[in-house]
Amino acid sequence: MFSSLRIRNYRLFFTGQVVSNTGTWMQRIAQDWLVLSLTGSSAAVGITTALQFLPMLLFGLYGGVLVDRLPKRPTLLATQTAMGLTGLALAFLTLSGHVQVWHVYVAAFAVGLATVVDNPARQSFVAEMVGPGQLQNAVSLNSANFQSARLVGPAVAGLMITGVGTGWAFLCNGLSFVAPIASLLLMRGRDLHQARRTPRGKGQLREGLHYVASRPELIWPIVLVGFIGTFGFNFPVWLSAYADDVFHAGAGAYSLFNTLMALGSLAGALLAARRGTARLRVLIGAALAFGLLETVAALAPSLWLFSLLMVPIGIFGLTVNVTANTSVQMATDPAMRGRVMALFMMVFMGGTPLGAPLVGWVTDAYGPRIGFALGGLVSALAAATVGLVLARVGGLRLSVGWHRGHPQVRFVPRERLTAAA
Repeated sequence: MFSSLRIRNYRLFFTGQVVSNTGTWMQRIAQDWLVLSLTGSSAAVGITTALQFLPMLLFGLYGGVLVDRLPKRPTLLATQTAMGLTGLALAFLTLSGHVQVWHVYVAAFAVGLATVVDNPARQSFVAEMVGPGQLQNAVSLNSANFQSARLVGPAVAGLMITGVGTGWAFLCNGLSFVAPIASLLLMRGRDLHQARRTPRGKGQLREGLHYVASRPELIWPIVLVGFIGTFGFNFPVWLSAYADDVFHAGAGAYSLFNTLMALGSLAGALLAARRGTARLRVLIGAALAFGLLETVAALAPSLWLFSLLMVPIGIFGLTVNVTANTSVQMATDPAMRGRVMALFMMVFMGGTPLGAPLVGWVTDAYGPRIGFALGGLVSALAAATVGLVLARVGGLRLSVGWHRGHPQVRFVPRERLTAAA
């Protein structure tokens, strides 16, 4: 489960990310609380979130082009430093009493700009640290790292905001970037699996898009992740509505839902770390289960049943993310990995802000159960459709029969099905 941690460079990277991810979650909570306290407006909080995602939507693909041209470790040193300085600037403004809401907007946009390059660089650099044999394990542990920070960071931020104020949470986040910067500096360059850098040239963005479009093993997992990210991952909309409007249980229930989902996501990441390879059939199966579980949860009659279903939803949602990420990286030429992963992250991260208004409107107009069920059905339908397309591309057909007295549904090569007939 933890085999990639035997690699010194990755162990350093993982340790630095533990600290940094915790600080990042602290800043997210403190940032939203600060904006709300300055303006009293939930819309202003939404604007802050949108500004943080907007650069990825606008410039994500260009970030991938840059990452393919640049050495990954110096690039990450620059992006991590920029994000750390942003946190320190917010801390100074808040602690000195001069902070205004536009300062937070600028900081959120600046973090988003750094993320445009940082995200594909980090995704690509994992392969350089561990090589193809440990990639699945390393990507899974990265997700476990992020989910662990998701459990710890908001709790610490809440205590800090209540006790000493939001400015100290920003300061902790800014200082937390010392850990990943130090880990990058301590790495041994000779132990890295250096990827061939792409020389500067015209048409590289178009080349990257054509590369993905011409490979079914890349384009269809990205399409699936796009649908699930857009329609299936709108949990802030649904879970708050279920806590208030369906079960009338308030903020405590909303916190419980999120905590149970985070625990499921952590379990899903650790289970994914045990698997040696990323199979497309695992991706399709997990996506289908994720969509169906959302649909079942939408109809749950009681608070406790709904709460319990958050755990498997977290497990399968995280399995989709990790398996798609790993399978796309493994199927990509290292010289194209920055552009491909930039497209992957743009589709996955950029889909939720686009789908949230539509899902929110359905939830407001027809109720939380209809909104949640719609997200689940779209995710399940997308999984089934992409599965059938990949099966057809791979020369497989659906076989329905009996095995040892039990019904069996599976994909088999067309030749085998013909011979059996």
